[in-house]
Amino acid sequence: MSINIAIIEDEPAIARNLEFTLKELNPEIQVLNKMDSVKSSVDWLQENMDACDLLFMDIRLTDGLSFDIFKTIKPSVPVIFITAYDHYALEAFKVNGLDYILKPFERDEVANALQKFRDARGIKSTGNDKIQELLNYLQTNENKSYREAYLVHFQNKLIPLPVEKIHWFFTEQEVVYAHTSDGKKYIIDSTLDKILAEISPKLFYRANRQFIVQRWAVKDIDFYFNGRLIINVESRPHEKIIVSKAKAPEFKKWLDE
Repeated sequence: MSINIAIIEDEPAIARNLEFTLKELNPEIQVLNKMDSVKSSVDWLQENMDACDLLFMDIRLTDGLSFDIFKTIKPSVPVIFITAYDHYALEAFKVNGLDYILKPFERDEVANALQKFRDARGIKSTGNDKIQELLNYLQTNENKSYREAYLVHFQNKLIPLPVEKIHWFFTEQEVVYAHTSDGKKYIIDSTLDKILAEISPKLFYRANRQFIVQRWAVKDIDFYFNGRLIINVESRPHEKIIVSKAKAPEFKKWLDE
C-alpha cells in the first residue's frame, strides 16, 4: 500500500534512520520531504499538506515546539510523534488519541504505528482541537515541580533519599535501583517510566531502556561501535551505559545545554 509521508525532525541522523526503517517496512512508502524546523514545516505544508497521508513529527525542533505548526496550519492528516519527551507528555498523547514512538525507537514500534495508521486509513483528520488541547497541556506543565526525594528502605528503616544524590537509576528483572554519589544503592518502588515523569529533564536523561543518568554524574563519554556512545559515570555500574547511534546527537545536545 502506497503511503506518502513527511518527516519533521531536527536531528538528521534520526530522520535518516526513520526514513530507512519506513522504507524497509514498506518499499512503497514515499518520504516526500524531511524538515527540521517549525518555519520550514509551515512553508512546505502550506503547499503540500494535501499530498501527505501521514506526518511523523518530533516535539522539540530547532525553533520551537512542533505544535506551533498548527497555530498556522490546520492539521488534516494523522500525526505520529517521535519523542524523548517526559512521560507525562506521553500520557497526554494517549488521552488525546494521538500515537507516539519513544526515542530511541525500535523497528517494531514503527511497524506497530504504521499498522495503526492502516487500520484507521480513510480518517483524514487528527482533530485540530485535540492538537491544541495537547499543546496547552504541555505548556501548562513546562514549569511543573519535580520530585526532590524518594522514601526508601535502609537497615529496617525508611529514609528520604534526595534526588540530587542519585547518580543513576537502573532496572534489572523488573526491579529499579537508585545508585547514589556515595556508592550505595537502594530499591525504588517504581518504574523508569514513572520516575522519568517525576524528575527534572534538565538534571536526568534516559540513556536507554535500562538507565537514567544524572548530568553531574557523567565523567566522560567513549565512542563505541556503529556510532554508539558509552557514558562513563561516577559509581560505575556493572554494565556499560550505551546510547544508541540514533539517540547520540540528542544526548550530546542535552549534555551541552
